Amino acid sequence: MAEKRILIIAGDFVEDYEIMVPFQMLLLVGHKVDVVSPGKKAGEQIATAIHDFEGHQTYTEKRGHNFTLNATYAGVAADSYDALVIPGGRAPEQLSTDESVLDLVRAFVESGKPVAAVCHGPQLLAAAGVISGKKISAYPACRAEVLLAGAEYQSLPMDGAVTDGQFVTGPAWPAHPAWIGQFLKVLGTQITP
Repeated sequence: MAEKRILIIAGDFVEDYEIMVPFQMLLLVGHKVDVVSPGKKAGEQIATAIHDFEGHQTYTEKRGHNFTLNATYAGVAADSYDALVIPGGRAPEQLSTDESVLDLVRAFVESGKPVAAVCHGPQLLAAAGVISGKKISAYPACRAEVLLAGAEYQSLPMDGAVTDGQFVTGPAWPAHPAWIGQFLKVLGTQITP
């Protein structure tokens, strides 16, 4: 299997599981994974948040770990990577106000490269205006944004995922096995025992 170069874009209060697990899993299968955040350099940290489903009307939020970035945002370009991953949490809301981030997302989509987004990650796809006509899942609270962006919101169980062309999306971190598995297929990654 050929190594793929994958970019993960994140920011403060990204969902802990949604950055840690994909980062580690993609490394495990042999890919090169760079994690960046606007205004930050390799070696700097971002804060994470842990979102849990504890029987309330929405998720609860607790402080997570610090995540150390392994690449610098300045100068990052889609043509240096094979795919993009957008984790959820609180970060996508803030990242969606940064035009350089939106331009980066658009560059990945326009080049036809695989893009995976989970939970609130599709907020970035909606803000970039790149999902019209696509089947997209997201955390249910993001449904309106997905619909207003012209996509077909996919209401899935929390452990489900959907692939539509280059896009792989899921509603929350319980979907990791589904969306990471689908993303690996889109990447052409083959895992053999």
